Amino acid sequence: MGLKKTNELQQVEVELRLLEALEIYHPTKLLGMHRHFVLYGLMENLQRRLNHHFTAEEILGLLDRFYNLELLKPDEEEMDFLNQEEEFSLPASVLSVKEGSRGSS
Repeated sequence: MGLKKTNELQQVEVELRLLEALEIYHPTKLLGMHRHFVLYGLMENLQRRLNHHFTAEEILGLLDRFYNLELLKPDEEEMDFLNQEEEFSLPASVLSVKEGSRGSS
């Protein structure tokens, strides 16, 4: 078997293992705050199954063959929304119930 044929088979094996890993680490989870955990999970999964270290860039390159990763990146409006901080406090009715339960214990 020629070197080119061997490389093609290895590439197919990597792609198949990636697609299997995507059952656990779905690409839609690459959107949002868990993006790095999902990417790390994919890297570890492929490393265990193929006994080869993959970088995050390599994984993203492989994913880009199957998905348009640009669509997973949040646009500026979404980033503004995600970075917005709002003041939060519990409603008075909840606080009064909570304080009442403290006194009875």
